[in-house]
Amino acid sequence: MSSVSAKSTEQLIGPTTEKTNVWESVFGSPRYIVAPMVDASELAWRLLSRRHGAQLCYTPMLHSSVFCRDPKYRREALTSTAEDRPLIVQFCGNDPSTLLEAALLAEPYCDAVDINIGCPQAIAKRGRYGAFLQDDWDLLGQIVSTLSKGLRVPVTCKLRVFAEIDKTVEYARMLESAGAKLLTVHGRTREQKGPLTGVASWDHIKAIRQAVTIPVFANGNIQCLQDVEKCIEETDVHGVMSAEGNLYNPYIFEARYPPSWEPALEYLDLVERYPAPASYIRGHLFKLFQHTLCLAENKEEREILATNSTMESFKKVVYALRDRYLPYHEGRLTWKEELSDYNLKLPPWLCQPYIRHPPEIHIQRVEMEKIETNDTLKRKFRDEEGNEISRKRFKKLKQVARRPNRSTVLVKRGSDLCCDCPNPVSLKCVHKLCRQCCRNKCFTENLDCIGHRNLTKTRRQMAIEFAAKRKSVQDTI
Repeated sequence: MSSVSAKSTEQLIGPTTEKTNVWESVFGSPRYIVAPMVDASELAWRLLSRRHGAQLCYTPMLHSSVFCRDPKYRREALTSTAEDRPLIVQFCGNDPSTLLEAALLAEPYCDAVDINIGCPQAIAKRGRYGAFLQDDWDLLGQIVSTLSKGLRVPVTCKLRVFAEIDKTVEYARMLESAGAKLLTVHGRTREQKGPLTGVASWDHIKAIRQAVTIPVFANGNIQCLQDVEKCIEETDVHGVMSAEGNLYNPYIFEARYPPSWEPALEYLDLVERYPAPASYIRGHLFKLFQHTLCLAENKEEREILATNSTMESFKKVVYALRDRYLPYHEGRLTWKEELSDYNLKLPPWLCQPYIRHPPEIHIQRVEMEKIETNDTLKRKFRDEEGNEISRKRFKKLKQVARRPNRSTVLVKRGSDLCCDCPNPVSLKCVHKLCRQCCRNKCFTENLDCIGHRNLTKTRRQMAIEFAAKRKSVQDTI
């Protein structure tokens, strides 16, 4: 147990029961947990996090059906080391037999198998897994029960809450009854994502912790080590899981805010030993240097990171940013930044949390954009005198605005009409007519028009010559 005595830990988590043996004996009583993160919690990142305080890690979410049929996918997902334990492998899916088959293949390489019933993304909705299984309790109970009976390692679940606390508690009890040995509770509903993420409800987590007898981990609102301690104190959970907090600062469990190049270089060294896809590496570096890369002076480094996929280019960016900001970090140069208030603000080169705007601000911004769009449309659909114009006329005016040169030609054509026809004269017509009139004239008067490719005279002459040639051949026979 790092940095906290067993006595203080017991005070924080409360007395243990018989069913907490999984948390104690299998996982070693971890309090600091790194979340399962798609394209992010790969082996190199897990090892970096473990070196700086993480006591339990999850693999990224794995698709059970792909895991069963693809040996390469399976081999890459299960890559691990002795240092990378305890480890929980997480699967998603909606078929009990497929999930069990995948879990049996992973069982020798992990300490537990987790079922993802918390992913809120659109891909989970299309595949009917993650948080979109919480509407089918019968199927979920069957999945948990099947894995619990078929595996030698414990089965755990990572879930999201319902808006109602009572329903959430009933949901957790159902999972416990089905055979789950540990629950990780993300205190947000499946609708709370992206700009609508908002604050996680620790009240929901606390209610679950009091209602079940199995261990509970909390997830949500964790941006620093103080949040971890506060969450344990308020909810009485056994441990706290970090996702975004860990990605933006892998030293979060050490209560440190290092300069971004320190974890970046350490991570790149680990990647050279335990390779990861370039997209994973790029994503980690963008998060570590988030505030630095937003500065205009680092535009070139941002472009290099975004457009290159070699280890040399990644290191080039890290070294360039280190050389640029190390003098400020060491105090040899003074960093001057205008502050709008008296709140403490960390310099941009330090690892620090990602702060989202509250959902209310996003909703207000969307409403303002709608109002501005409506006002713009109202102004656009009126002429200079304020009279309303039709959408068809407005579309024509936009076309004219996009191609002013063509509109000038149309005006010129309009001033020279074709005979009795209301169409404008074609500028390429030999007879100074529109296309249709030219075609009619060439046909009736046996003429050609190179501009319109109306070659009536030429084609008739060719037909006469071909008929004569054919007749001569028949006469010869």
